[in-house]
Amino acid sequence: IALGLCLLWGYGGILSFGQVAYFGIAAYVYGIIAGNMTGNSWGPLIGSIGGLAASAVVAGIFAYFLFFARVQGWIVPILTLVLTLLLETFLGQTAGYQWRVGQVQLGGYNGMTGIPPFQIGNLIFFGYSFYYYVLVVVILSYLACRMLVNAKAGKVLLAIREDPLRTELLGYDIRARQWSIFVLASILAGLSGILYVQWGNYITPTQVGLAQASLPIIWVAVGGPDSLLACAISTYALNWLTYTLSSAGYQSALVII
Repeated sequence: IALGLCLLWGYGGILSFGQVAYFGIAAYVYGIIAGNMTGNSWGPLIGSIGGLAASAVVAGIFAYFLFFARVQGWIVPILTLVLTLLLETFLGQTAGYQWRVGQVQLGGYNGMTGIPPFQIGNLIFFGYSFYYYVLVVVILSYLACRMLVNAKAGKVLLAIREDPLRTELLGYDIRARQWSIFVLASILAGLSGILYVQWGNYITPTQVGLAQASLPIIWVAVGGPDSLLACAISTYALNWLTYTLSSAGYQSALVII
C-alpha cells in the first residue's frame, strides 16, 4: 500500500485516503474465489488474479470520474475516503446467511474466515516459505516502482505534480496519466490485501475502516512522500514499533504511532 501511495501522492501529487478500499476489495474477492475452489490446487492463484483484477476495475471506474470529470485536487481525498467508508458500511451489513457467494459467507462484522492460504499446484506457502514469498513480492514491487519513477513516465508524473497546466500545454494527456497511476497504486493496495488474507486466513470490515485508512498516509508522510526507499523503511519501522508495543501490552500503541 505504501509504495503505491508514494507513487500516487509523492510523485503524482494525488492524495488518496481510499487505498484500503482496494486492499479490502482484492482480499474479499480472493476469499470468495479461492473459498469456492477449495480442493483445487490452482484456486488460490486464480483467486489472486481475480482479486487484482477486481481492484483494478473498481479503481479504473472510480478514477475515470475523478480525473476525466476534472474534479479539483482538494476534493479527491474526500471522495476516496467516502468510498472507503461506504465499503466498510456495506461489508458490515452482510452478516445474514443470504449474504453468501457460492459456499463462502461474507460474515458481516464477524468477517470472512477460513480463507485458503496461497499455493501453486501442490506447493503451499506457509511459515518460512510464505515469509520469503512475501519478501520477493515486496522487492519486485519496489524495483518495478523504482523503474517507473526513473523512466520518462516518472519525469512526466513529477511535471504533472508541479504544474499540471504547463504539462498539458506541452502535449501530455495528464488525465490519462493520472488515471494510470491511480489504477497502479490500487493494484499494489490490492496485492497487499491478498497477501494479508493469505497470511491470516480472515478479513473483517474494520480492515477497510477509517483507522486503517489513515495508516498508509502516516507511513508515507513519515518517510517522505517523494522517496520510495524512505517510504519502505518508514513503513517497516512503524509497523515493527506498533507490533512491539502491542505485544508488550501497551494498549495505546496505535495512538503513540
